[in-house]
Amino acid sequence: MSLEERLKLIEREPTEEIVTREELIKLLESKERIKHYIGIEISGPLHLGSLLVVGIKLRDLIKAGIDVTVFLADWHTYINEKLGKDFGKIRAVAESYKKAYSAFVGEGIRFVYGSELYSSYKSYWKDLLRLATNVNIARVKRTLTVAGRSESEDLTFAQMIYPLMQVNDIHALDVDLAHGGTDQRKAHMLARDVFPKMGWKVPVAIHHHLLPGLQQPEQDKGEEFSKMSKSKPHGAIFVHDSYEQIKEKLRRAWCPPGLVEGNPVLEIVKYIVFPLKGEFLLKRDVKYGGDVRYSSFEDLSRDYKAGKVHPFDLKLSLADELHAIMKPVRDKLVSDSEYVSVMESIGFSIEA
Repeated sequence: MSLEERLKLIEREPTEEIVTREELIKLLESKERIKHYIGIEISGPLHLGSLLVVGIKLRDLIKAGIDVTVFLADWHTYINEKLGKDFGKIRAVAESYKKAYSAFVGEGIRFVYGSELYSSYKSYWKDLLRLATNVNIARVKRTLTVAGRSESEDLTFAQMIYPLMQVNDIHALDVDLAHGGTDQRKAHMLARDVFPKMGWKVPVAIHHHLLPGLQQPEQDKGEEFSKMSKSKPHGAIFVHDSYEQIKEKLRRAWCPPGLVEGNPVLEIVKYIVFPLKGEFLLKRDVKYGGDVRYSSFEDLSRDYKAGKVHPFDLKLSLADELHAIMKPVRDKLVSDSEYVSVMESIGFSIEA
């Protein structure tokens, strides 16, 4: 595969930013094997954003000949007080992530647990302290958003360490390409700023698009964007959701007529359906114009903006598309008694 072909795979959506493109090109030219990493906090079932959008990008990277690592951040989960700080549940849910990513992406993923890295990389804690001497408290606080936290929250001291551990993970894993959603940008930029002072290898950063939740942003609270999250289950479509659950969640989804920008239903079509299927079938009654097969998102969004596509038809059609896409992964998961047991233990019931 040529450099241009590899670069195209890495750059295409859902990629939104590469820091920097020039450094990536040099990396592709100079190294036969490029070490990638994406860190995943373990906090509940995977959803469309955390499995499908991430998985689509991982597929691209594997095709481009990148050595892909999914870092299962169990200690970060504990520090961030998720899953009741129960390491048994954390490990069990993490194992379900491995099954889901393997089922959707296929072969080519290396999985590494944080707890395994910290016990095997002997200088990890020494390096963390050295790293900490090069970062002031104000910078750490600004980076807390990578953990879904803000400076104004009443945080434990351990939660303050979270971003520095994330940055140190990149060094300990000898990462060439640090990957995450756009919400992880601050940690990656911290690594790029501090690593030269430490004499450490500076990673190229790649950031992919974040899928919004299905609910309307709470603008009265200053919220312009709300990413799909396990903490808002009615605004997230989980990988184990049944066809009926998908339809019901989409039926309730915020989808204003004529609005394209920030429309969560159209975002799913753009970032999941088109990349995986290359088209979108809009199903509707003959009296409303009959079915339309769209070969590009631009055509669909133009018609939606013009009022030629009704939100109701869009939602029901998307439910069919998502069910077909997710069914192979869902079938593997819901037929696995361990997966069902784990999800039920953290409060998520699995419908037949």
